[in-house]
Amino acid sequence: MEAIDVVIVGAGPAGLATSACLNRLSIPNIVLEREDCYASLWQKRAYDRLRLHLAKEYCQLPFMAFPSEAPTFVPRMGINPRCSRSVESAYHDEETGKWHIRARNVDLNVHEEYAARFLVVATGENSRGFIPEVSGLDSFGGEFIHSSKYEKGQKYRGKDVVVVGCGNSGMEIAYDLSNWGARTSIVARSPVHVLSTNIVYIGMRLLGFGVPCKIVDFIVVLLSKLKHGDISKYGLPRPSEGPFYIKQRVGRTPTIDVGTVEKIRRKEVQVFPSLRGIQGSRIEFANGEIKRFDAIIFATGYKSTVRHWLKGGQDLFDESGMPKLCFPNIWKGKNGLYCSGFARRGLFGISVDSQNIAKDIDLALKSQ
Repeated sequence: MEAIDVVIVGAGPAGLATSACLNRLSIPNIVLEREDCYASLWQKRAYDRLRLHLAKEYCQLPFMAFPSEAPTFVPRMGINPRCSRSVESAYHDEETGKWHIRARNVDLNVHEEYAARFLVVATGENSRGFIPEVSGLDSFGGEFIHSSKYEKGQKYRGKDVVVVGCGNSGMEIAYDLSNWGARTSIVARSPVHVLSTNIVYIGMRLLGFGVPCKIVDFIVVLLSKLKHGDISKYGLPRPSEGPFYIKQRVGRTPTIDVGTVEKIRRKEVQVFPSLRGIQGSRIEFANGEIKRFDAIIFATGYKSTVRHWLKGGQDLFDESGMPKLCFPNIWKGKNGLYCSGFARRGLFGISVDSQNIAKDIDLALKSQ
């Protein structure tokens, strides 16, 4: 069993940021990552045309600011995580006061064990793609995948494809499919705020200047209406609550339009309500309409996998594997348990969490 001060589970942005902050304080730590690379969500589960939708100042990690010459909206681009380590269990030993972590080395097919005073859960809210239960899905004769498996629409040229979900991934994938010549439809399961990158940037700047959220929401919704008009007539109703209020309350991000709204307006992308059921290649929608499709792409979000391997920690995590507390006090539990990357505030939230965690661990070690 290898002894270390801190074990971090997950080598995504949250794990890397926390490790960097600990390294700055000369605190020994190990990062365990189940995939064969760091930042696997970005490197292995991102479609080809993916870009950051938020301005660079809201997407910086600690001690790694974007250079001044980098564009405002950035395209793709000292820590040595141990990759191909799938953590199978972690529990706190009351006698030793340490966390015992058991991980499988996927490459060597052997188990490794670690003992750490502090455990940082950095697997995040986007750990595993979620496909909802749909009646008859197992009878579907075509291809169905989660959006995390989507790369580009070239192979769908000339096919009838439906994208389930009109969040950022769903709307951008629908746009990409249409550009590649697929006959594209999208399912709007719930009301959605559709903004532009510049409108979101204006809203975030106003919030940064201390403008009340209610006023910011009024301004950005007004700007969205001026830009897009009444999108409800295309099957995309707006929520009654404002986009930034919803983001603060439940963590749901407004959809950033990359050109999909114009394609919907020109009827190049068709909008349907929720799925009612599937029979073979035929899909029935909530409005009773039935249409045949060759492929379904579920842009229906992700689920946390923390509860699959973490024993205990009920003071910090609920049964769904998400923190019980609210930002900004979301990152600390009992017995040296921490979490980073669960605040639903993107890289900004990760930056805040990782620095708080490192400072708290440093204080605990110095008080020994």
